[in-house]
Amino acid sequence: MAQAKISAKAHEGRFCRSSSMADRSSRLLESLDQLELRVEALRDAATAVEQEKEILLEMIHSIQNSQDMRQISDGEREELNLTANRLMGRTLTVEVSVETIRNPQQEESLKHATKIIDEVVSKFLDDVGTAKSHLMSLYSACSSEVPPGPVDQKFQSIVIGCALEDQKKIKRRLETLLRNIDNSDKAIKLLEHSKGAGPKTLQNMDGKFN
Repeated sequence: MAQAKISAKAHEGRFCRSSSMADRSSRLLESLDQLELRVEALRDAATAVEQEKEILLEMIHSIQNSQDMRQISDGEREELNLTANRLMGRTLTVEVSVETIRNPQQEESLKHATKIIDEVVSKFLDDVGTAKSHLMSLYSACSSEVPPGPVDQKFQSIVIGCALEDQKKIKRRLETLLRNIDNSDKAIKLLEHSKGAGPKTLQNMDGKFN
């Protein structure tokens, strides 16, 4: 009888310890789950800051190259450019980096996609129209909606091989490039309208996006 009681107590002790370990493990797992949500929220917030920085730089650059800046006095233009350069400098002091975890295949796909875009950008000054059409086909390859024009199927397969975060960044870069081309075209047309026909040169197209 005494031996049975000792065995029962020993068994009860093991059960209590096992139960306690399971509870502790469950609490730790719950804490890690909560921390994972905060980590993802942190990455999302940092990515949002990255995007805001890109937008601000683009807006400042757009103001500096706007038609309105060409239609004010030299003194006013100089003063406004000083302000714009100051804002540009302060914006550039914000450094945010969100590293994307990639496997070797995703790394290779990103390099390939980036190379293709860079090659198109390098041809801006030679033939803007062709470069824009090519960019449109690349952008259509990144769109989940029905594209209005042709799709670069090869580029689409490359982008699909990239990490999801990289896919979003590639699409944002293409959007920015296309928007910058449109803004430059409008500025050139306005300048020609106000001062007569002039040389159709495209400047400062992608310097800040590479």
